[in-house]
Amino acid sequence: MSPLPHSASPSAAGVMQTTPSTFTPPLSGTPGAPLSAARTAAELHRFTCDGPERMRPVEPGPGRLLLVRHGETLWSRDGRHTGLTDLPLTDAGRRRATGLPTLLGAHRIVHVRSSPLQRAAETLHLAGRTPDTYDADLAEWDYGAEEGRTTAEARRDGRPGWTVFDGVPPGDTPGETVEMVAARASRVLGRVWGHLEHGDVLLVGHGHHLRVLAAVYLRQTPYLADSLEFEAGSLCVLGHHRDTPTIQQWNRMP
Repeated sequence: MSPLPHSASPSAAGVMQTTPSTFTPPLSGTPGAPLSAARTAAELHRFTCDGPERMRPVEPGPGRLLLVRHGETLWSRDGRHTGLTDLPLTDAGRRRATGLPTLLGAHRIVHVRSSPLQRAAETLHLAGRTPDTYDADLAEWDYGAEEGRTTAEARRDGRPGWTVFDGVPPGDTPGETVEMVAARASRVLGRVWGHLEHGDVLLVGHGHHLRVLAAVYLRQTPYLADSLEFEAGSLCVLGHHRDTPTIQQWNRMP
């Protein structure tokens, strides 16, 4: 599948799929209806969270952070950068997501927070959980002009060895640096520290963003995220050893 031209809509690239009628995408409100990155960017403000943010506690609570990456989409399957383009899951992505209740059943979840993009929201729906809130700061990295393109295509433009961590040029959307993504991840963490005092917190989102969030949680440079794999539809668990943040489980598949 060729990259989506910036002037075209996702449906023009053949990504329209049927989603269960019981699921309503938070952004479009229409099951199976994709949105372009620019349209998503214009709609995300409705899910901005202005609640209080806390500093990292000196003595962390007993709860763990449960990170779930959304299930497969056509673009994630093909290795295309899918930032703000709001695509539905594939049937394979839905099948894997139905295995998440088993993985999550062992956890005492006291707070659930999701990206408002439909691939994350439907994954949460299929996991049998209801969000306490949709958080725009959990949306995927804004890839700017690299939206819809593969890493190989970007490298053929005279950038050998390039990854998104090297920066993205603006396109239909402005694009983000890794530091900007880390700032959003820090805001999400600031909103959930209090919940971790009472139990586990479930965050459902996207591969690059959640990898950066994990790096921030671990008190490491956000560039550590470039060395972390996070498969579609998998679960990662972050916890503590005494007061040191740790990875307890990574890439657990249903």
